[in-house]
Amino acid sequence: MVQQGQKTALITGSAKGLGKMTAIMLAKQGCNIVVNYVKSEAEALALVEDIKQLGVASMAVQGDISRREDIVRIVDEVHSELGDIDILINNAGPFVRERKTFADYDFDQIEYITRGNMLGVMELDSLVIPMMRKKKWGRIIHFGFGKASEARGWMHRAAYAAAKVGLVSFTKTLAEEEASSGITVNMICPGDIRGEHKERTINEARTEVDLETPIGRPGTGEDVARVIAFLCQTDSDFITGNIMDISGGLDPIQTLPSLKQRKE
Repeated sequence: MVQQGQKTALITGSAKGLGKMTAIMLAKQGCNIVVNYVKSEAEALALVEDIKQLGVASMAVQGDISRREDIVRIVDEVHSELGDIDILINNAGPFVRERKTFADYDFDQIEYITRGNMLGVMELDSLVIPMMRKKKWGRIIHFGFGKASEARGWMHRAAYAAAKVGLVSFTKTLAEEEASSGITVNMICPGDIRGEHKERTINEARTEVDLETPIGRPGTGEDVARVIAFLCQTDSDFITGNIMDISGGLDPIQTLPSLKQRKE
């Protein structure tokens, strides 16, 4: 049951990892949560039940952000059950770990990466903006990568980097266009947060040493979720059009020498 005054947040790719941590953080702030997943149905349903225990409404909806028909269906299902979407966190985006040059990608792979990381995000934004304009309030968060705002080349990541860098410009433009409508648009750029660290807390990470990250510890899902939660607050309305690195000082494209090497 949606209570009057509560905000509803749709978080793409939120059954696990950074999206899951963000969902929990926003739920603790009193937001109703839509958990989106592609294949992780069991994890999504379990998270929905955990979130409901925090006293807010929650639902899970399946859909691939790289598919237009899925995007339209997701928004329709959410609106039917929970009403307007007030907060949109565009966390989902395909990333290929395998290193290969652009010439080694086929057309389908190029389209999948580009749609999943830029075009699908733009289409999803276009569907929720009318809801936000109606209320004169909205929060949109895009995901990038470290140093995306510099538009540097990233060898072996050509399609992904191009899509995210395009999203940088879109973020700034949309922020300017929608500011008078009470909608803020920002991009957060997580560092190299991998595996189990995506669902760890800051205190847990402080017990570990990361010799590659300048701050000296690994990044966590909580690091990312805390920034997103802050940007989604009502009193964060003066912060829009920003591209924010959450990286502990790590440059994913041109990494610094490890802490051990710098001390020698």
